[in-house]
Amino acid sequence: MKKSISKILLWIALSLAALIAIVVIFLLTFDWNRAKPYIDQRVSVATGRVFEIRGDLSLHWQKASGQTGQRHWMPWPRLYANDILLSNPDGAKTGPQMVTVKQVNFSLNPWPLLTKDVVLPEVEADGLTIALERSADSNNWTFKTASDNTPSAWTFDVRTLILKQAHVRYLDEKIKLDMQADVDTLADNNPQGYGLAFTLNGTYNKAPVTGSGKAGALLSLRDPNAVYPVLVDAKLGHNAMVFDGKITKPTAVTAIEADLSLSGDSMANLYPLTGVLLPDTPAYATKGHLIGRMNQPGGDTWTYSQFTGKVGDSDIAGTLEYLMHKPRPLLRGQMVSEQLRFQDLGPVVKADSNAEKAKRGAAAVQPADKALPVEKFETKSWRALDADVQFTGRKIIRGASLPIQNMQTHLHLNDGVMSLTPLNFGVAGGDLTSNIKLDGSGETIKAEIKTAARHLKIKQLFPTLQSMQASFGEVNGDVSLSGVGNSVSALMATSNGEIKAVVSKGSVSKFILEAAGLNIPNAVFAKLFGDKQVQMNCMASDFSITDGLMHTRSFVVDTTDAVVTVSGDINLAKELMALDVRPISKGVRVISLRTPLYVHGTFKHPDIGLYKGAIALKAGAAAALGVLAAPLAAVLPLINMGNTEDTDCAGLLAAASQKPTAPAPGKKEKQKPLKPAQQRHQDGQ
Repeated sequence: MKKSISKILLWIALSLAALIAIVVIFLLTFDWNRAKPYIDQRVSVATGRVFEIRGDLSLHWQKASGQTGQRHWMPWPRLYANDILLSNPDGAKTGPQMVTVKQVNFSLNPWPLLTKDVVLPEVEADGLTIALERSADSNNWTFKTASDNTPSAWTFDVRTLILKQAHVRYLDEKIKLDMQADVDTLADNNPQGYGLAFTLNGTYNKAPVTGSGKAGALLSLRDPNAVYPVLVDAKLGHNAMVFDGKITKPTAVTAIEADLSLSGDSMANLYPLTGVLLPDTPAYATKGHLIGRMNQPGGDTWTYSQFTGKVGDSDIAGTLEYLMHKPRPLLRGQMVSEQLRFQDLGPVVKADSNAEKAKRGAAAVQPADKALPVEKFETKSWRALDADVQFTGRKIIRGASLPIQNMQTHLHLNDGVMSLTPLNFGVAGGDLTSNIKLDGSGETIKAEIKTAARHLKIKQLFPTLQSMQASFGEVNGDVSLSGVGNSVSALMATSNGEIKAVVSKGSVSKFILEAAGLNIPNAVFAKLFGDKQVQMNCMASDFSITDGLMHTRSFVVDTTDAVVTVSGDINLAKELMALDVRPISKGVRVISLRTPLYVHGTFKHPDIGLYKGAIALKAGAAAALGVLAAPLAAVLPLINMGNTEDTDCAGLLAAASQKPTAPAPGKKEKQKPLKPAQQRHQDGQ
C-alpha cells in the first residue's frame, strides 16, 4: 500500500512538473498577438472604454522584486506593447482618445489580480499622449463598466512611472484652464527632488500661458503626506511669473508655499488669472512669499507676504491676503510706498496719456482735445470681490509746480460699491481730505465726493513763482459734488453741488495784482526794483454746479490796494471757460490800462487776455481830448481814481464758510437758468 501511495505521489509530482513545463513552454513560445482581442475586450469591459493594442504584444519574465517567502520564487511577467489607445467617454471635449502611446512596457505583480487589483511595479512609456478633463460634475479618469455604468471593481496601482517624450493635456472647465505640457522624466539622482521637466502652453481664463519648469515625480502626487516641489517660469497673458515652492499633501492640496515673483505691463492684467481686482498701473515688478491654506473651515486663504517691488518709478511694499469668503472673496492688507511718483497714479483714475496707455497694452482712448479722462471704469470686476486695503505714500515725487507732499487712503469695496474713506493728501503745508463713494453696483457709477482743504499755505500753492514766496495766509475750502457716469469726464459732465473757499487774512504779491490789473508802469517798476506784499483783507469764492455747469455765485479778492472780482461760468461737459476778471483800484493810478480780463477757451487750450473794447474806448477818449484840449488832458482817461469801497469781508467769509451741499447722484437742485459758456464768450461779458 505504501509503495502504491508513493508511486501515486510521484506520478502527481511528475505530472505537475510536466504541466508547469508545458505552461512555461507555452508562455515562452505563445504568440501573444493572438491574445490581443481577448485583452482588448476584457480591458474595455473593466474600464467601460474602448481599449486596443494595435501593434505587437510580447511577454517576457523577470525576477520578482520586493517579494518574500514563496512569492519570491514566482517570476513576474513583463509585457511589451506598441500602439495602444484608450478612448474618452462620449462627449469629451479633448478628443476621442484619452490615452495613446507608441510603446509601453510594464511589469505585473500577479498576486493582487486575485482581488481585482492591477499592480504595476514599473511602467515605462515612450510617446505617451494623455488627455485629462474635468467638468462641473464629472471627469474622464473615473472608469465605469460598459454594462451598468457603475464604478469598476478593478483598481489600478502604478508604483514607478518613467515617461519619455510624453504630452499631457488638462482641460478643466471649473477653473477655466486648458493646458498642454511636454513632459520628460528626470534622473533619479536629482538633488532638488524633481522628477519631471516640462514645458507649458495653453490658456487660463482665456489668457495665454507659456513657460517651463520642473516638478516632483508624477506618482508621488498620490502620497497624501508628500511635499511636492514645483518650479515654474511662465508667461501669463501680459504678466511674467516665477513660482518656486512646494505643495503639501498634493492629493488634497492643504498648503502651498513658494517664493513668487510677478511682473507685467499693468497690475490690472492679473485679474483674468487670479480673480483679484487690482487697479490699472504702469509696468510693475514684485517679489514676495506666497502662502496658501486650502480646505479651511472659512474657505481657502492666500497671503502674499512681505512683498517688495516697483510700480512705474515708485517703490511698493506690503502684505495682501485673499480670503475665499462667501458670497464674495475678500482682498485685504496694507501697502506702503516710500517714494511715490505722482504720475504713476494716473492710470488708477484713467488719467494717463495715450502714450503711457500704449506701454501697458491699453487702447489709446483719450481725445486730443479733452483734458478730463474719458476712459471708462470696468465696474463689472468691482462686483467680483470685496476689498479692505490701506495705502500710504510717504513721499510724493512730482513736478516743481505741484505742491503735494504725501498721500494716504483706505479703500473699501463691498458688493460693487467702492469708497475711499479717507483719501488724504498733504498739500502746500496743509491737508486735502476727501471721502469718495463710487457706487458701481449698477450699470452706471453713482458718485459722491466730499473734500475739505485746510491750512493750505498761499506761498506753497505757487512754489515756482518767486514773487509769491514772501506771501502768507492760508486757504480753506470745501467741495461737495455728486454725479453719474463711468468715467471722470462723464462724472464731471453730470455733476451737481457746490465749491467754496476762503482766505481770512494774509498777503499776496503786489506785482501779481498789478500785472493782473495791467498797471503796467507799476508792474515794471516792481519787477525792476523789488516787490512788496499787499495786505489781503479777505478772499471768498462760492461756485454752484448744475448738470456740469459751474457758475460763480461770488468770487472776490479784497486787498488794501484793490478789489478783484471774478464772474462767469465753466462748462465741465464741454470743457469750456467763460470767466471775467475785473480789478478795481482803491487808490489813484496814473497811466492805467486797467480793464476787465477774460479767461475763455477750452481746458486744453485756454485763451487769457483783455477785452479790446474797453481799451479802445479809453484810447479813443484820450485821442479826442488830445485834439480838443491841452496834451495834459490826454492822460485823464488813463487815470483810475480808485473810488471803490471796502468789501464786506465778514459777510463774504460767513457765506463762503457755510458747508457746501450736493443732491443725490442723478438728481439736481433747482437753479436759475444760466447762459451757456460759449454764448457768454460771444457776448463779450
